[in-house]
Amino acid sequence: MHIFEFCAFIFKCNFLRIKTFVLNPKTYLVIKLMKLKNIFMIAICVMLTHTAIAQEGLPIYTDYLTDNYYLIHPSMAGIANCSKVRLTSRQQWFGHEDAPRLTTLSLNGRIGETPSAIGGILFTDKNGSHSQTGAYATYAHHLMFSRNEVDLNMLSFGLSAGFIQYKLDETTFLFDGPDAIIQGIVQNETNFNIDLGFSYHFLDYYAHATVKNVLKNAGVNNDIEITSNLRRYLFSVGGVFGKLGSEWSYEPSVLFQYKDGTKEASIDLNAKAYKQMDFGKVWGGLSYRQSFDGAEYITNSNTIKSQKLQQITPILGIDYNQFVFAYTYTYQTNSLVFTNGGFHQLTLGLNFGCKRKKYECKCPAIN
Repeated sequence: MHIFEFCAFIFKCNFLRIKTFVLNPKTYLVIKLMKLKNIFMIAICVMLTHTAIAQEGLPIYTDYLTDNYYLIHPSMAGIANCSKVRLTSRQQWFGHEDAPRLTTLSLNGRIGETPSAIGGILFTDKNGSHSQTGAYATYAHHLMFSRNEVDLNMLSFGLSAGFIQYKLDETTFLFDGPDAIIQGIVQNETNFNIDLGFSYHFLDYYAHATVKNVLKNAGVNNDIEITSNLRRYLFSVGGVFGKLGSEWSYEPSVLFQYKDGTKEASIDLNAKAYKQMDFGKVWGGLSYRQSFDGAEYITNSNTIKSQKLQQITPILGIDYNQFVFAYTYTYQTNSLVFTNGGFHQLTLGLNFGCKRKKYECKCPAIN
């Protein structure tokens, strides 16, 4: 989660200089202001995150809801009856220079007729002066507990390992002479990390648990006080419901995530609906994300208030034969935001090497 999604700063003032730098995983914004007039609001947001301007690995948005649970759970690699390619591009705040941008490319599928599967993820994430580029390779294994293939009862394990290159361009930072933190150079660092997870599917229900960024990564942070614990815990559960023989089915789900180093937590409440068509299916839904941790800010009346991240994301998708198209739009409902514009996300997909549907279940992630 980028800091700009969580808190924003609105100024109605004249100032001579703004200086920003990273001290530790808590991202500080130190503002030197002179000749202030008509101060409407000054918000100093201290955010415990890995990081908005520093590293955090592959960000977690709502792209997993566009038929791509593999993006956040390595145990979902190759679980479907088709091999899958997914390309997702996310752009925040059109018209704003250096606004966050994320692009991911993922591929996963079974190894022949075996219970094993492999996958891979490439991503690039740019947020202002900071960027990350990463590549992961995944191995997953699926164990069937059913007495036959019709009734779905499967436990899956997955391991992803890869490298992330962190880059921080300090050449555009404003600073006065020598600085212990800002060196005025382009910092680069490449780190190795792994993700571990498991999934359990029983008939129309599922549960996932994943630990991301198991190892410690220093990234481009070189301050001795900086924690390198980027570990994130993900838990998700859900199910698909619908009448027998009906063209309609419905999927409520929940995703809970917890950042170990910063003690931040958030929850996604999701609802999707599917309608079978002659060419495939159309689907849509709504996702609501809220954090459990707030950011404090100072109002123009010098009172301190706190707000928590709140986002609403409508989702629309279509499966046309072997092709997948999806669009999501994320809107922040907070009273204090950086801009009224939302976050646009487009997903293109291809299913190939498909096998017959084995299971009598309403399980779109598998059948």
